[in-house]
Amino acid sequence: MTESSAVAGVRQGVSKLDTNVPQTARIWNYLLGGKDHFAADRAVGDQIIQGLPQLAENARLSRAYLARAARYLAGEAGVRQFLDIGTGLPTADNTHQVAQSVAPDARIVYVDNDPLVLTHARALLTSSPQGVTDYIDADLRDTETIVREAARTLDLTKPVAVFLMGILGHIEGDDEAKSIIGRIMGALPSGSYLAMYDGSDTSEAVKEAVRIWNLSANPRYHLRSPERIADLFEGLELVEPGVVSVNEWKPDPSTPPGVIDQYCAVGRKP
Repeated sequence: MTESSAVAGVRQGVSKLDTNVPQTARIWNYLLGGKDHFAADRAVGDQIIQGLPQLAENARLSRAYLARAARYLAGEAGVRQFLDIGTGLPTADNTHQVAQSVAPDARIVYVDNDPLVLTHARALLTSSPQGVTDYIDADLRDTETIVREAARTLDLTKPVAVFLMGILGHIEGDDEAKSIIGRIMGALPSGSYLAMYDGSDTSEAVKEAVRIWNLSANPRYHLRSPERIADLFEGLELVEPGVVSVNEWKPDPSTPPGVIDQYCAVGRKP
């Protein structure tokens, strides 16, 4: 895509948006310090931060976990294919940037169904010369489309790392979440991985923040306990250290100590 057509695509996507309705991807972008949000998104974000001032920092720590997971999977685990579902708006340390910094030939497919996310992704998320980056317009629940379209770019006979970062909280029931995971991972071979994080119900402040979020934002968000998050990995082999707070998963020297109300894990398909 040329620069002019990419910019035109972003403008066309923005023109179709109802900027008065807060959207999860834009609120999260605001909390991460990005620039792709509107007044309605900032209003919800500010209201949440009043009750949970550390949420913006928690968002950044969760993003740092994504980068460490991508680095581990492209490096130590040797994965060369990534399927990032529920991409969100581009920001620092996007999946392809981290994976291709370790393995320049890595192939990454992003999936989202927010028009602003898709137009920005197509304009800003470009691949290394040796690798490939592609984008799918699909809902998380539409696993058939995701798998079918991903197969155009990824070789599904070889291991794939699936990222579900902060998105399974939009699925209320555990059975439905497990079904989504099962359908995606079931289409992938042994040696594939699932990496995810989501908000946990481990503090009253987070519960109140999510209550405020759900009054205005679309789609709604549902917290899970660490035990329920662990159950989502049924049938997969958890990579050490298992289900932990995001800043406890293979921390590096820049990772602050402590536990926050965002839990994560990486699991390998045997």
